[in-house]
Amino acid sequence: MARTELLRALLRTCAGLALAALGATSVHAQQSSAAQALHVVNRLSFGPAPGDLAHVQQVGIDRYIDEQLHPERLPLPAALQQQLAGLGTTRLSERELVAQFRQAAQAARNDSDAGKAQRRELYQRITLESGQARLLNALQSPRQLQEVMVDFWFNHFNVFSGKGLDRVLVENYEREAIRPHALGRFRDLLGATAHHAAMLFYLDNWLSAAPGYQAPRGAGALAQASGLNENYARELMELHTLGVDGGYTQKDVTELARMLTGWTLAARGRGSDALFTFDARRHDNGTKQWLGHTVAARGQAEGEWALDVLAVHPATAHHIAFELAQAFVADEPPPALVDRISQRYLDSGGDIRAVLQTLFASAEFRDPPPQAAKFKTPYRYLLSAVRASNVPVSNVRPLLAALYQLGMPLYGCPTPDGYKNTEAAWLNPDALTRRIGFATALASGRLPFARPLSAQDERGATPGALKKIAEREPPARFNPDWATPPVDADALLATLGDGISARTRTAVAQADPALRAAMLLGSPDFMRH
Repeated sequence: MARTELLRALLRTCAGLALAALGATSVHAQQSSAAQALHVVNRLSFGPAPGDLAHVQQVGIDRYIDEQLHPERLPLPAALQQQLAGLGTTRLSERELVAQFRQAAQAARNDSDAGKAQRRELYQRITLESGQARLLNALQSPRQLQEVMVDFWFNHFNVFSGKGLDRVLVENYEREAIRPHALGRFRDLLGATAHHAAMLFYLDNWLSAAPGYQAPRGAGALAQASGLNENYARELMELHTLGVDGGYTQKDVTELARMLTGWTLAARGRGSDALFTFDARRHDNGTKQWLGHTVAARGQAEGEWALDVLAVHPATAHHIAFELAQAFVADEPPPALVDRISQRYLDSGGDIRAVLQTLFASAEFRDPPPQAAKFKTPYRYLLSAVRASNVPVSNVRPLLAALYQLGMPLYGCPTPDGYKNTEAAWLNPDALTRRIGFATALASGRLPFARPLSAQDERGATPGALKKIAEREPPARFNPDWATPPVDADALLATLGDGISARTRTAVAQADPALRAAMLLGSPDFMRH
């Protein structure tokens, strides 16, 4: 059956089930231990891979949660390490990446075809290798909670890969600022993001300076200044810490921006791989009034002290608690749960692991009501489909293209609030149709996950190229060597366990065998976790 005909048949067969998803509630029967295991795996990971549910039932839910809260105890598979080791740009420092960016930009300014090609090839190589690093870890690493939290914190501290220097810095930002602190202390995470060149550039704090500052002659492009810039100070309080209702005023935003003047980028460092520097000449040395405090001039220490204050503020604790409960429990989390984990945040000094321990031990997490089921984001949906199907992936470009098609390109959210993880943001008929299209291609083995990485792949990693790939049928001259085996519906059912309802199982059993795996992956049951 041709792919187009297969998709049409699947859409007809799944029509009733897919429309039911618009108002569906959880299919998880929380009474059984198998369902409990599935629930915990679904929330702490990107969905079960073969053997995951059996492992949780064997060791117990508490042991599994403890394993995931301590990822350093879980060795990475040798095959994954080998794949990651081949990604050269993912080992470069901020300074090395920006040096390559500036070199390519200078070559492009020469207005030669070769110079423009050099810049384009740099962007393409970094885009593809960044995607490889993130998605291969998310698919194959046994440290699934760590990968879930990397995604969570990147959205919380979002930067956009389409802006200037951040075209080459997002992977380093995730690697150096987000990943090491994803289960650590919030103050360390906050500080790491505040000092990273990707954040300083994205929210323009690198340009912020006291009134009247003039950059020295010959200081270079990274020494630019444009007066006081409030962008980072505003998002630091509104999104990163206190929350929109955190009790601060516009005056507090301005005063915090003054405290952060001088936090900028240095093109030429002194033995450091990072670009952050504090330029005392840019700093506003006047006295500030911020959040009820009188702040005397102390240079960089003013900003560091502000991060200290924000990290332990009760409004920050509540804001972080709400976001975590929303991600792991329900789009509208129970207020009592938010209050408890907020208090745990304060008692532990912002220890993320301790907060998650309290969250995962709660009755609200362990036994949520049916209406609490979460609708998968496109990112989670694609990853869970590949993991459940046990499809080997060496080339993630088809997934990068699919993320564009589903409206969630990797590192592609232009606004600082990041991607939402709620049903309202992602559930609509068009999105369901696109997911079914992906399910069809995956189940039939038509996605070229086995294609060797090459210069052609790099050229196809630009946003424009990925959009074109996402919008067209697989090429007529598809190379079968790039394909993966068709997904076995019976094996898929065994992996998903109680995640598939009796209604869906009946519909699948009555369907054309060629459609069964795609029906499972396109079912409303599988859309939720």
